[in-house]
This record gives sequence, structure tokens and C-alpha cells, in this order.
Amino acid sequence: MPKAEIILWSKLRRKQLQDERFRRQYSIGSYVVDFYCPSLKLAIEVDGDSHTDASMYHDQERQEFIESYGIRFLRFTNDDVCENLEWVLDEIYETIEHLTKPGNKR
Repeated sequence: MPKAEIILWSKLRRKQLQDERFRRQYSIGSYVVDFYCPSLKLAIEVDGDSHTDASMYHDQERQEFIESYGIRFLRFTNDDVCENLEWVLDEIYETIEHLTKPGNKR
């Protein structure tokens, strides 16, 4: 795993965030997402430094395919995770809070 994924995984594993279980390198169709919470249908991707216009287009197609299964998708960059981890964790926390509110689909 790249450094940014290792850092984020250290905060997601063992139900450390909102007592939700995340899996890493989870398959959805023919794609693999970096992190996935099955109970919330929440996928998290950490984008590497080597993103070109072509790879960004592919990422968008991939994301749309995954979202077609009703999966919520969060995307962060390596820099986001390495330089602003608290913000990343806050974004994930707020998303979990939203998805677990009564009346919201789970």
C-alpha cells in the first residue's frame, strides 16, 4: 500500500471510526476500491500522484459504475491524507453521521 493508504488504514481499521468496519482493497464488480464499509455502502479512494487526464476520466467512469450500485463514494488525494489527515477523517466522520441518521438509507 502507498504511504497515504497506510496512514488512512491505520485510522479506519478495527472499527476506530464510529465503530464501523472498513475493509481494504474491496472488490465491486470488476473494480477494487481502496476502502469499503459494507454496512454503509461507503467506498473511499485515495488517489495517487500519477493521475493524468486519461486516468482521471477512467476514475470517473469507474466511480459512476460503483455508484450505480447505490454506493456512496468519497475521494481524497495522497496530499489530503498526508498533509491534512484531520480534515479527511472529519469528512469521513460527517459522511458516516449522515448515513446513519434515522430515516437515511443504510
